[in-house]
Amino acid sequence: MPFRLLSERDVRSLASAEDLVPAMAEALTAFSTGTTSQPSRTALWVGEERAFYGLMPAYLPARGALGTKLITYFTANPARGLPAHFATIVLLDSTTGALVAVMDGAYITQIRTAAVSVLAVRHLAPRPVHRLAVFGCGVQARGHVIALARLLPSVEEVRVWSPHDELAGFVDEMAAGVRPLVRAASSGQDAVRGADLVVTVTSSPVPVVQREWVEEGALVVSVGACRPDHREIDPALLASSRLFVDSREAALAESGDVIQGISEGRFGPDHIEAELGEVIAGRLVAGRDGQTVVFKSLGLAVEDVAAADLVYRRALACGVGAQLSL
Repeated sequence: MPFRLLSERDVRSLASAEDLVPAMAEALTAFSTGTTSQPSRTALWVGEERAFYGLMPAYLPARGALGTKLITYFTANPARGLPAHFATIVLLDSTTGALVAVMDGAYITQIRTAAVSVLAVRHLAPRPVHRLAVFGCGVQARGHVIALARLLPSVEEVRVWSPHDELAGFVDEMAAGVRPLVRAASSGQDAVRGADLVVTVTSSPVPVVQREWVEEGALVVSVGACRPDHREIDPALLASSRLFVDSREAALAESGDVIQGISEGRFGPDHIEAELGEVIAGRLVAGRDGQTVVFKSLGLAVEDVAAADLVYRRALACGVGAQLSL
């Protein structure tokens, strides 16, 4: 049977974070209303470095989309001159089970995550976002700065903080490509000062944002710390904020910020107010009460498969990609 092979360049030519916002809203709503089929992520730990290999399948009946993302995270790769993350998405025909597409998943992961963060701002932010703080200077930081600056017209300033040497080059790149002022912060506290939105996209195992830095009424979007032994934000901040997640089940099994906070007795599982999909579906109104809000984004297979399905349909319409057979 023939299938379509789509490279990263192909995928980049077919979709952006802006394109994916409606698809992510649909996927998150379907997930939270129980109209999708998605098991928990299967993870293997590989080798002495405890590298991560994840398997993420999902089926979205409304779209007729069936597929799986294979994702790896090898922390030693940068020293080898390789990216730490690799991802590949496989799509199957939901009627026959036949292979229909294999595509690079790294760029899809970048833009679907940023698209979900845009939805979190639109539905959860207690106040308009004028000042944005970003922790990190990697692929996800790049995707978030570009998407949020483009899709949130109220943003006037972006402050970026990372302890890594790549920060200066990252800020120069972003400053040349996005509309609002982008500058490097002198510290994490400097980045957060007066920020309406704080986005953490780091690989740090320990908190990078402290409670006393964050003003009441800000929104914190935490994208990193996807392992039970990692944290990105001060546990006191999480305990004192309204907490929303993409998946309750995933947050209670994978998020170190949530798991460790519960084990320390700071709060219980019911501290999670709702899934973002429930808010989008109108099952719960997030409100704008001025209290700080945290959104924990772990990433869902339904997001990847919905995004890959959109890319595949556009590839067919535009004749993009190589047609192969096994």
